[in-house]
This record gives sequence, C-alpha cells and structure tokens, in this order.
Amino acid sequence: MQTRRLWPLATTLTIPAAVVFLVLVLAHAISVSAALLALGVIALTTSLLLRPYILDLDDVARFARELPLVEEPAHPPLRTDIAHDLIIAMKLARRQWRVQIDEKSATLRFHESLFDSLPSPILLLDRQRRIIGENAAARKVFGRQQRDRDLAALLRQPDLLDAADQVLAGESGCEVELTLPSPVNSEFRASVEPLLGSGSSGAAALLSLHDITALKRIEQMRGDFIANASHELRTPLAAVLGFIETLRGPAQGDVEAHERFLAIMYEQATRMSRLVADLLTLSRIELYEHSRPEGKADLAAILRRVAVGLEFQAGEKQMQITLALEETLPMVLGQEDELTQIFQNLLDNAVKYGRDGTNVEVTARVTADLPGAMADRSQPAAMVVVQDHGEGIAREHLPRLTERFFRVDSARSRRLGGTGLGLAIVKHIVNRHRGTLQVESELGKGTAFTVYLPVA
Repeated sequence: MQTRRLWPLATTLTIPAAVVFLVLVLAHAISVSAALLALGVIALTTSLLLRPYILDLDDVARFARELPLVEEPAHPPLRTDIAHDLIIAMKLARRQWRVQIDEKSATLRFHESLFDSLPSPILLLDRQRRIIGENAAARKVFGRQQRDRDLAALLRQPDLLDAADQVLAGESGCEVELTLPSPVNSEFRASVEPLLGSGSSGAAALLSLHDITALKRIEQMRGDFIANASHELRTPLAAVLGFIETLRGPAQGDVEAHERFLAIMYEQATRMSRLVADLLTLSRIELYEHSRPEGKADLAAILRRVAVGLEFQAGEKQMQITLALEETLPMVLGQEDELTQIFQNLLDNAVKYGRDGTNVEVTARVTADLPGAMADRSQPAAMVVVQDHGEGIAREHLPRLTERFFRVDSARSRRLGGTGLGLAIVKHIVNRHRGTLQVESELGKGTAFTVYLPVA
C-alpha cells in the first residue's frame, strides 16, 4: 500500500528535475550517466522525505474509516505535525457531529412524544393514501397499528376517502363527519389537511378525528328532553293547576276538599319530581355512554346493600328478597354508583310488579357462556339474574321494554310510581359498562332480567 502510493508520487515530483537534466544533456553540459545518477539520487531522496507523510496518510485514512464504527478509535502513532492536526480536526468534527445528532434525536423524540400525546386520533398519509404514521389515540380507537394499510381498509367512508383523494391531489383541506361503529357508535368530525415539506418521511396529508359524540348526544337529548318532558309532565301539571283553580274558587272554604286535593297535588308533584330526576339521570348517562368507566366494583356487596335497602318495601307485600351469590364472585369493571343504580331499579321493579307473598330471587355467578351481544366474548363475565313472580310480560312487548316512557300497563305503572325511564336507565348504564341486558318472561309466572358485566 505504502509502496504503491510512494513511488508514483516520488516519480511525479522528480519530473521537473528530469526535464532540467535532459536540457543539460542536450546542451552537452553534463553526461547522460551523470544525469541519470543525479536523477536517481533526487528520486531516492524525495521518496525518503515523502515516506513519513505517506505512512501518516494511511493512518489518518484508517482512523477516518473507524470514526463511524468505534466510539473512540485508537489514536495512531504519527510522524508529522500536519497529520496530527488532521486527526485533531476529525475528532472535533466528530464531536460536533455527535452533538448535532443528539440534539436532533432529542427533538425527534420530543415531537414523537408530542404527536403521541395528542388526545385526538391522528393518521399520516402518503401520496398513495397509505397510512405511514399514527398516534396513541388512533391505536386506541382502531385497536392496533395500521401502518402500510390503505385508508380505505381502515375507514370505509366514501365521503372521507373522497376528501383524502382531493387533498392528496393538491386541493385545500376539508372536513367531513362520520360514524365509527363500536359497542356504542361514536360520532367524529374528520379533518384532512395537506402537509408541505414533509421531507424523507413521505407524509403528504394529515387526517385528524375529533370526537363530537357528546355534542351530538347533547343536541339529541335536548330535543328528546323537551318532547318527553312536555308529554309526561302535561298530565300531572294540568291536574295540579286544575286543583289549584278549584281550591281558589268553588272549594275555597271546603276543608275536606282541601285535604283531599292537597294529597292528590302532593302525589302529582312527587311524580313530576321523580320524572325530572330520572330524565336528568338518563341524560347524564347517555352523554358519557360512549366512554367506558374506569375502576372496579364489588358486585356482591352492591347486591347485598340494595337488597337490604328494599327489605321494608318488600315486607309491606309479604315478600322476601333472596340472594344466591357465588362465593368466589370477582370484582367487575365499572363505577359502583352506576352499578348500584342498575340493581336498585331492577329489584325495585321486581318488588313492585311481583305478586304479594312471593320471593324476588337474585342469583350471581361467573360464566363463560356469553350472549352474542356482549362486546368482548373472549373473557368470562359476571351474570346477575333478578327473577320476580309477577304477572309476566307478553312476548311482543319485550323488545320495547327499555325504550324511554314505554309501559306495558300505563295506568298500573303510574299508580305504582313508575316514570317509564327505569329500564332505559338500566340499559344505558349496562351499555356504558360494555355489558348486555337480557329479558325473559312468561305470562302468569314472572319475569327474569339478566345482566352480564365484564369481570376485572
């Protein structure tokens, strides 16, 4: 290596001397042999002078090749100052390069962390509409990484795909609304914006999804509340106003009428109060139905507490609430207050509509035999059955039981203090907990409500 580099360089440097000796030989100022001898001496001297530089050049080249591969390559033994300066300059350049790389890596990690921490699902698309990036919120919504998939394979929404194609074709950003199916449908406003100067990442457009489920539900609930409240409150309010008008007019001095009418007015006002309370409860539950509750609850303790709270009401009808709870009944996922409301409503209905002198039977156990409506059938669930022995419900009414304000027997329901919202509240709480509700009934024998809840 050294010889291959040394002799061509030495020969090149002796060319001027060779030209001078050639001129002297032609002028007969020096003999050919003397010229060749002098030229050889010059070449040899040049080679000896160049040798340390060539050796250092080899060492510097070797050092430069090792710089990217070794954390701290060994400093070679150098013979010349210029080679030493080159090594020092390379080390300084390498140190500055490493500082810049560390700074860029830190910046990149910060941007990735910032991208991942954004609450809205975000997807990055390339020119071919493939997904080349996603944040943590997108993985949470869509379940797994979607990289290298076409957007159409993830979201089969024609309006959204058209908007993405238009943006990728060079048009300005646009927004569309879409619904994503899940255990509870979620409404999103999708925004597609072009990306300029994306560099080597290849990202050409950014798709962000903004959850507007709560806004949509608020709009729907506002309309439903006005319609339902006006319908359900009209009758008792008209009765109260009628009695007030009577008490202020023809029955103004009738003490007996006062007592009778005031009792009816109190009953109607109490009914309106219960109705408003249930409407507010239902509205709050529907607002957050799409978001799964966090935490764990002791199902056995909830059932025992609800049963004890209804003992007096059951005793008035010579009824008993019996509990058959599996000893190893595990905790369930959910909020204790909302789960209490489920079984408070179910047991309260069972006592109200059960025949006098019968039992309300509550059984709870863990099962892996789950209905098809269950959101996640890969894990076992807690199954709670509330069985009454009342008149039962006709089969044609069962699908509508959980509709708000639906009553099989409106007169009896109002007489017993029902608002027509209890089972609707139960259904929405169960949906929020990613469980399911089943109803079985037989005329003359009673009704069984079965609640399935995911175990913790």
